[in-house]
Amino acid sequence: SYFGDKSSCVENANTLNLTSSSSVRGLTSTCIGKTPLSSGRSGCRSHTPLMGYSGTSSSAVSAHTVASVIVAVVEGRGLARGEVGMASIDLKNPEMILSQFADNTTYAKVITKLKILTPLEIIMSSTACDAGNTTKLFSLIAEHFKVRSKISFSVSEFLYYCLAAAAALLKYVEFIQNAVYAPKSLKVRFQGSEKTAMIDSSSAQNLELVINNRDSRNGHTLLGVLNYTKTPGGSRRLRSNILEPLVDAETINTRLDCVQELLQDEELFFGLQAVISKFLDTEQLLSVLVQIPKQDTVKTAESKITNLIYLKHTLELVEPLKAALRSCNAQLLKAYYNSLEDTRFGIILEKITTVINDDTRYTKGCLSMRTQKCYAVKPNINEFLDIARRTYTEIVDDIAGMITQLAEKYSLPMKTSFSSARGFFIQMNADCSALPNGQLPSEFTKITKMKNTYSFTSADLIKMNERCQESLREIYHMTYLIVCKLLNEIYEHIHCLYKLSDIVSMLDMLLSFAHACTLSDYVRPEFTDTLAVKQGWHPILEKIAMEKPVSNNTYLTEGNNFIIITGPNMSGKSTYLKQIALCQIMAQIGSFVPAEYCSFRIAEQIFTRIGMDDDIETNASTFMKEMKEITYIIQNANDNSLIIIDELGRGTSAEEGIGICYAACEYLLNLKAFTLFATHFLELCHIDALYPNVENYHFEVQHVRSSAGNKEKIAYTYTLSKGYTEEKNYGLKAAEVSSLPSSIILDAKEITSHIAKQFLHRQKSTPEMMKQRAAYQLAMRLVQAARNSRLDPDSLRVYLKALKKKYEASCPTPGKNDEQQ
Repeated sequence: SYFGDKSSCVENANTLNLTSSSSVRGLTSTCIGKTPLSSGRSGCRSHTPLMGYSGTSSSAVSAHTVASVIVAVVEGRGLARGEVGMASIDLKNPEMILSQFADNTTYAKVITKLKILTPLEIIMSSTACDAGNTTKLFSLIAEHFKVRSKISFSVSEFLYYCLAAAAALLKYVEFIQNAVYAPKSLKVRFQGSEKTAMIDSSSAQNLELVINNRDSRNGHTLLGVLNYTKTPGGSRRLRSNILEPLVDAETINTRLDCVQELLQDEELFFGLQAVISKFLDTEQLLSVLVQIPKQDTVKTAESKITNLIYLKHTLELVEPLKAALRSCNAQLLKAYYNSLEDTRFGIILEKITTVINDDTRYTKGCLSMRTQKCYAVKPNINEFLDIARRTYTEIVDDIAGMITQLAEKYSLPMKTSFSSARGFFIQMNADCSALPNGQLPSEFTKITKMKNTYSFTSADLIKMNERCQESLREIYHMTYLIVCKLLNEIYEHIHCLYKLSDIVSMLDMLLSFAHACTLSDYVRPEFTDTLAVKQGWHPILEKIAMEKPVSNNTYLTEGNNFIIITGPNMSGKSTYLKQIALCQIMAQIGSFVPAEYCSFRIAEQIFTRIGMDDDIETNASTFMKEMKEITYIIQNANDNSLIIIDELGRGTSAEEGIGICYAACEYLLNLKAFTLFATHFLELCHIDALYPNVENYHFEVQHVRSSAGNKEKIAYTYTLSKGYTEEKNYGLKAAEVSSLPSSIILDAKEITSHIAKQFLHRQKSTPEMMKQRAAYQLAMRLVQAARNSRLDPDSLRVYLKALKKKYEASCPTPGKNDEQQ
């Protein structure tokens, strides 16, 4: 099977079958408050003085779902410090993900992965959190996640850290979460950290990838722009892809091929969408099916019966899904079609239909679903079950007959209603004036009224409901025994359902990408060694404004990899920077991009340091936050990073701010990373005289003089142009319209001009430097043409002549040798 990444090309290539009987010596816990997903917990277990910690995310409830992930983290000691093993399991999805990787002293990878998982619980080894001797990793996790309770486990017997974490996690889930997985039913996948791009949690927040910074309920995020999924699994997959984009161009292109075919073939698009929308939460269904309850209660019995009906409903959708994919051409869609040819789907469905009625199906409505569960098992399989069901039917008929008699007795329009909380009750639409004395007869109790609708019951009806519940308990118990026997026969074939779950969630996400394209003019991205976007725009801004924002071009190459952007406040710098990062992420998850044309270099990390464009407050805390963010970027960036820095150095004095910005730029210029650096320090623009790979751009503004007076106003064009801004001395212009004496303003202008001339003199380019820069730019353009050009010979010749003219124009006084060259 091929599920959109190379690690899954061969079925079960990285899948292990683990049973929950593996033990971990020393696992203990204190009592943890009941979680949203735990049930039937038998009570607290004793603990020893040697304890680790269990932490809960400070944002345990994420924007899209209730947290349900538990993570175990283990770090090596001594020479192995920095080698980290992680194991995570989603209680709603029976898949355990293992990873082991080397991290640096900032533990950026660990914290980022944990933030993406938004865990319900985090468990760590007791050796990491001994009193007075806590590790740096534990301290960082405790800082980012709220500590709730303690657990302890030993890792001395395990050779690999991720397996130590896995074993501890399984035992923790069994003891604390009260969940045991059926043998050979849990999917285990090893996931390295090198197959996805790293976006730290701060950057994800700055870019509003999944949560809007002003209102967490607001859908103005990248997830909101792209999320037209029809299933919970598709929505989860989209979220995880946005937070961890792919870095393999081949895998991304297989996704893009699918999106392109879905856009070109309406029948395929609507056919797939119709089938996918009928799927339930396949991952959660699987999780419930493979978990073995420790206590047999009426609730667990009813849950198993319900989920077997859901499973039947899911398997019946396999053939329609195959039919929708039958004529597809994209490699990934063909692979999915071939995966659905798995005979195990038919085997499981056949086993189910030997026991379950053919007309039993998933329905909406609690009474309808109750009926489906009662009569799910075919007759003549269990004689006592058949008798219990006849008794139940008679009770239900008696209830309906009794309510009919009451309606006739009192000449009132009564009807039978049902709710899961109240059982059967009486409902009636009537005005008060239609009732004798404006009140219901005295034999009716628990009366509620909403507008002209009365809901009530009677003592006899309450007794009938109790008899009905007793009959139901018998039915569910006997049906549960039959269902458990059936599930035991199914478990050996259940692995195909993991494939189905992957297929459904991936198709749902790809359909969502195609849907988003139909609502805007997105184009397919290409992957080269260049970041080139023609007339690109901000996808979230488009959704907010309900119209296409101003478009701008972007061009970065290895030879021009550092762009400095200037312009007044509110001119569009921050929006543009975020736009580039969002488009990069969209491309790397397999989505089309808001532009007329675009190509991207794969980014292994995406770093952002975004300041508030209208924030003029400068204080120590602002400055320290800036320093932490730029330190993090410098420590973790490499040649394949995309770095976006906005408003650095404004939390301190201008002199220090310029110095910090200049030093940071010079450090980053040693990398081949693509860097966009927005600043208000115009002195920084002259760094291009020393570094030929630096380009200056600015956002244009227009000066509009008001008709009422001589005051000038700035009109923002939001258009990016080459060169640095001519809008200098914003502070002086603000002072001019204030009540400051004119003499002070004149002095300020003179001093500012003198300082600027001194700086310009130091940074002034010599003819030789300008010539070297022109030669450098020419060489880089020639390298780009050699690598990526698709021009025919005649067009290439025209392009090369144009390059030559541009080179000659850039040289101040070209000599004879230069002309000959």
